[in-house]
Amino acid sequence: MSTPEVTLKSARYGKDKVRLFRVKREGTFHYVVEYNVTVLVEGDIDVSYTEADNAVVVATDSMKNITYYLAKVSDHILIPERFALHLATHILSRYAHLHKAFITIEQLRWSRINVSTEEKPHSHSFYRDGDDKRVVNVVVSAYSGDGKNLTGTVSAGISDLLVLKSTGSAFEGFIRDEYTTLVEVPERILSTSVDLTYTFSPVSIPIPTDPKVLDFSVPKNLEAEGTGSVWDAVGVAERARTTTLDMFADESASVQASLFKMAQRVIAENAGIQEVTYKLPNKHYIPVDMKYIGVDNMTPSQAEVFVPVAAPSGLISATISRK
Repeated sequence: MSTPEVTLKSARYGKDKVRLFRVKREGTFHYVVEYNVTVLVEGDIDVSYTEADNAVVVATDSMKNITYYLAKVSDHILIPERFALHLATHILSRYAHLHKAFITIEQLRWSRINVSTEEKPHSHSFYRDGDDKRVVNVVVSAYSGDGKNLTGTVSAGISDLLVLKSTGSAFEGFIRDEYTTLVEVPERILSTSVDLTYTFSPVSIPIPTDPKVLDFSVPKNLEAEGTGSVWDAVGVAERARTTTLDMFADESASVQASLFKMAQRVIAENAGIQEVTYKLPNKHYIPVDMKYIGVDNMTPSQAEVFVPVAAPSGLISATISRK
């Protein structure tokens, strides 16, 4: 059998699931972060696929080691957006044949313990106060054209933020035809696991010129960058989480309507965000029919006992962008 003529259309590789925990000490006061990191690269690597030539391959194990080294020496380790940009910038500056770096960071929650006998949060004791995660996706490209700067694109957000309200949600007025069995309800339990992604305006990153190409510059005048820029990532994350919870708790005519109000406010509060995407799967709670024993548990105002149902479930999503 003859070998068909083919071409390598695209290629990307790297290291996945790099688990990282960092303690940053400032005297007796400690900060901690826990990340799951993915590092992927593109560039002049075709021959490693087509000619079995590994001379262009930065080993994925080396990418893991670079991640740990940057975690040790980077001043930006506590802010995942900045650390991801720093990591990508270092890799592209170190290996000239690589032209794009893709960094994903999933941050797990650790919050300080407030000891009841102390006035301040504990200096070095923490607890996990939720299963939701802060997720950051960074793409840094060397294709800027001037040879002095890289271009960074950052998306960030929340995943697995489980929320529920026992009333204050309705679903009425939808299309009814021969396929419709769903009953219209003026009130119901509403629950979802929030998946939020917001995308910042692109940033220009100077290529480091120090011998180890470790320099990474953050604008000195952050106020000039404006509230809600990528350099205000901590503030953006806090505001986006607060907005999501505030708008969820508000009266809801539908998941779609609540989603739009959430996204609208996230954009309004953060000048550097260009678009917002929410994915909101319904977590259904079905009232138990107790008519067989003469108990009304089906009228919405009387429903108090429910069966949580994992599947099938509705999935509501939308992307809202700045005009």
